[in-house]
Amino acid sequence: MEAVMGVDDSEQDGTTRAGERRTRVGRPAVLVAGASIAGPALAHWLHRRGAEVTVVERAPELRPGGQAVDARGVAKEVIRRMGLDAAVRAACTDTAGAHTVDVHGQVLETFRADDEGGDGFIADIEILRGDLSQLLHDDTRDRVEYLFGDRIAGLSQDADGVDVVFAGGDRRRFDLVVGADGLHSPLRAMVFGPHERFLRHLGHVLAFYSVPNAFGLDRWLLEYQDPESGRSALLRPIQDATRAMTMFYFAVSDFDVDHRDVVAQKRLLRERMAGLGWLVPDILAHLDDTPDFYLDQVAQVMMDRWSSGRVGLLGDAAFSSSPMSGQGTGLALVGAYVLAGELAAAGWDPDAGFARYESRMRPYVEANQEIGRLNARSRDLPGPDAEPLPDFAGEWFAELVGRAIDGIELPDYAGVPDSAAPAGSHITSSAKQ
Repeated sequence: MEAVMGVDDSEQDGTTRAGERRTRVGRPAVLVAGASIAGPALAHWLHRRGAEVTVVERAPELRPGGQAVDARGVAKEVIRRMGLDAAVRAACTDTAGAHTVDVHGQVLETFRADDEGGDGFIADIEILRGDLSQLLHDDTRDRVEYLFGDRIAGLSQDADGVDVVFAGGDRRRFDLVVGADGLHSPLRAMVFGPHERFLRHLGHVLAFYSVPNAFGLDRWLLEYQDPESGRSALLRPIQDATRAMTMFYFAVSDFDVDHRDVVAQKRLLRERMAGLGWLVPDILAHLDDTPDFYLDQVAQVMMDRWSSGRVGLLGDAAFSSSPMSGQGTGLALVGAYVLAGELAAAGWDPDAGFARYESRMRPYVEANQEIGRLNARSRDLPGPDAEPLPDFAGEWFAELVGRAIDGIELPDYAGVPDSAAPAGSHITSSAKQ
């Protein structure tokens, strides 16, 4: 016997309206907004826990390239439990380490990928955001419904479900909806309130894009920071030896450029990088030719709650720690594992599942957000009214870093369904019903 979700009583004769779907009894229908990293990672775990999953992404296809993202500490264990460790490592940038340099290119300091057991400044699992997104999509696309080029235009919820209107015209009903749609989450604004209520600007802007590797990079990242202005430029190798990624940081007190206005963003970058030495003029020469330009404020998302009824948030949409933490991807991967596990363990009851997810994740999130704020402050130019920087060599900072990397215990969720355990697991995988 089937239960029909999202169908009026008058239509429960075996037919459904266009765009609606049937789900089996006991298989909750979950809609996930966003197909970058947090969304597909959540889809992986939701499917394994027994849900029917739909992922909606407003972009027409996956975005390639992007900054290099890291997995440290407990996030590496999540990747292992996903059965993706070998695939992720095969797609890594294979960066040997990093050199900070002066304006003439002379090395000032060196960091290696095996520092701190692979959890240091350069992590041993380091992969382009677009490559990880593609890998997660490939892992889930045969078991999860993906809707590209569409978005949630409106929703309403009641005690039993959420009615969703898509911009493309479909209307469907889901048991749960999760926003994994980034720093400027439209779903968060729709359900929880305007962005300015939750975004905390850390006083910096970050930009990155790919360029031809005309700089002789060979497995070593190079970073130059101007001691007078605090502006910095970075070049890093990627798997494609003919290309490289560049990244720029600069301070700005009031960022008011729309995050979708690429023309204004490029103009701002040129203005702020004018006169910066090292290799910057040669890097900027490729600005109009790059296929993957990105610029945005360095910001955190601070929320008292990450859920409202049957709608929850994950990743940057819920708790962005900013790129200054180096842990945004780790938070997304760990959060996806915990959210799916807690919802399933709670029998898909949103109140209990979301509450347990938040209880487990919040201390881990707060440690990483503190790391992000401290790193942002360390890049601020000193001034007469500036707060003195803390002693990063102190034991307190080592303890904070430990909590940020490994500060959450991953439950085994014994007894919770797992319908697609990775090869070698003691749990036998089964085909999709």
